[in-house]
Amino acid sequence: MEHTPMPEPMRRAVNQLVYEAVERCQEVMSYAASDVARDWKRMTLYRATDAADTMNCVAMLIAAYCEHVGVEPETQRGYLQISQQRNRADGPEDHDRAQVAGLLNEAAPGGGDEMGAVRTMFDRGQRQAEQAQQPEDRPEVLFTMACLHGLRAKLCDDLGSLDRFPPEVAAMARRVAGALDMPELVTT
Repeated sequence: MEHTPMPEPMRRAVNQLVYEAVERCQEVMSYAASDVARDWKRMTLYRATDAADTMNCVAMLIAAYCEHVGVEPETQRGYLQISQQRNRADGPEDHDRAQVAGLLNEAAPGGGDEMGAVRTMFDRGQRQAEQAQQPEDRPEVLFTMACLHGLRAKLCDDLGSLDRFPPEVAAMARRVAGALDMPELVTT
């Protein structure tokens, strides 16, 4: 297989799209964490689907490039992991409902006693519900939240927005924001 770097215009386009998707992911976390977000259901779904659609644009841009340079269609389908694709228009499936039931400590839905995806997702939901009883202590999760919230607060010049997050996340996000030097735009 040929090892060539991604062409610079492609790299920049991919970076821009990934930035946009990450910004939407930060908004999902923000609406999910905020007690002022009365409309969290609508806004988290909007921003999560925006992020998913933007990442789909990244995948299709790269797939179009692969097609352009002659990657075999079968190879490209493998790279795209077509078998994992789900259509949002179909709505939640049984295993999604099972995970919610597990998260909310409700009875397993019909078929939840069987082995398979439904039972696996119900069990996952139960484990996540148990973990949610304890403070978030996974450093990688706290660090990711702090980086995204701190970056957003710095970009928007709104450090006060960090007050709505848990104290440990807000403090770390303030340190992240404080460590960021915003680049001055060079004008010619």
